[in-house]
Parts: sequence; structure tokens; C-alpha cells
Amino acid sequence: MNSPLSNALVNPMDLTGRHVLVTGSSSGIGRATAELLARLGARVTLGGRDRGRLEETLATLSSTGHRVAPFELTDLDGIPGWIRGLAEAGGPLDGVAHCAGIQETRPIRSFDRAFFDRIIDTNLGSALALAKGFRQKGAHAEQAALVYVSSIAGQIGTPGNVVYAASKGGVQAATKGLALELLRDNIRVNCVVPALVETELVRQARVKLTEEQFAKMVERQPMGLGQPEDVASAIAFLLSGASRWITGVLLPVDGGALAY
Repeated sequence: MNSPLSNALVNPMDLTGRHVLVTGSSSGIGRATAELLARLGARVTLGGRDRGRLEETLATLSSTGHRVAPFELTDLDGIPGWIRGLAEAGGPLDGVAHCAGIQETRPIRSFDRAFFDRIIDTNLGSALALAKGFRQKGAHAEQAALVYVSSIAGQIGTPGNVVYAASKGGVQAATKGLALELLRDNIRVNCVVPALVETELVRQARVKLTEEQFAKMVERQPMGLGQPEDVASAIAFLLSGASRWITGVLLPVDGGALAY
């Protein structure tokens, strides 16, 4: 005979009571992720550089218990201390969604050290420093998850986008290694790999392209441009208990681009 609760509705992605840090939450994928996690019951700490924009995101979140925590993620050595402070103030983190990143199209003839450092530190260095900070004793819950946001640029060739692609490819490689290294800390590490998504970064990149060039990029995505919410849903899944037996995965969220 069935239990009276056997037919009750169950949400395997429920995050009620969990404390999650979302970097880059002032716009785009980060903001959409913060909004979805809040609807799923999480207490969200909003990370980003601009307090004003973080406050705007905070105003969109459902429920209560959320807060803003501005930080410059290129301060790589300062990230572990920042993470420790977040855990002390709001309780150990159950999850981190690293959505922050920058993209700048520049041909290799314009390569210089300052450009390299800016892209690599922001996109790859911060990812590694967050892992270092998250694994600290007391910084994470007994069972925790770290989700990175990379890009299909790390898997395909795009002229003028080499340094960005290298930084995102590095995040994907780091995901594999960290998934094994952080098993001892009971932290799962996964990565979503989006294609072109309607965000501020893509709109900024579009102005440097002709309509024909941009149309060709969109043609490589059989399902068209994605929305931030499409990526947020994948991130929420990888943070939730629904993915408790998944680690080291690179999950394409690309409208079929890698199958094209």
C-alpha cells in the first residue's frame, strides 16, 4: 500500500535553506541565476563589482535573507578571505555559481601583457581562487557544489577571440581537475558551456561586427540565441540535489551549436 506521501509533489531542484554565492549577479546570466535560485528557496549572496547594480538585482529577488557582497574578483589573493567572511556572516556556503566574466574581441596582432592579464585573471584566475576559498574549512557545507560558466569559445575556433577562448578553455580543464581534487572536501565541481546568449556582453561584442558577421554566428546555433534563463536553469540543476551524483561535467547549453 502506498504511503500517504507517496503521491506528493516533489521538486528535486528545491534549494530551500541553502546558502549560495552568485558572482556576476549584477546582470545577464548571473542575475537570472540569482533570481531563479531565490525562487527555488535559496538564500543568495550577490557578488559583483558595482554595489548599485547588485542592489538592483537584490530588489528583484523573491523571499528574504539575501544580501549583496561587492568584491573585485581580479584581487585573486583576496578572494579566499572574502569567501571566509561570507561564510562567517551568512553561514557556510552550500553552493557557488561563478557567472562573472569579461569578453573582448582583439586580433592576435594587438596582443599585449595588460590585455592578457585582464582576461585571464578575470575569467580563469578568479575561478581558481574561488575554488581555493570555497574549500576552506568552515567555508562550505558538508555537501556542496561549485558551478562555473564557461563558453563554447573554449571548444571552437573564432578569429579575434583567442585569449578569451583560452581563458574559457582553461575553466573547462580546471573543472575536470578540481572535480577530482575537491572530492575529499565533498564539493562537486561542474561547468555549463553556453553559446551565444542575449546578454550585455554579447550586445557589446555585436557592435564590433557587421550584421552579416553576427548573422553567421547565430546561424551556427540551430535553436537561435539563448536567454540568460536557459543557462540559469542548468546552473540550478547542477547546484541542486538532483545532480548529487554528477561531478566533472561540461554541460553544453548551446542551442545545438556543438552539434552543428
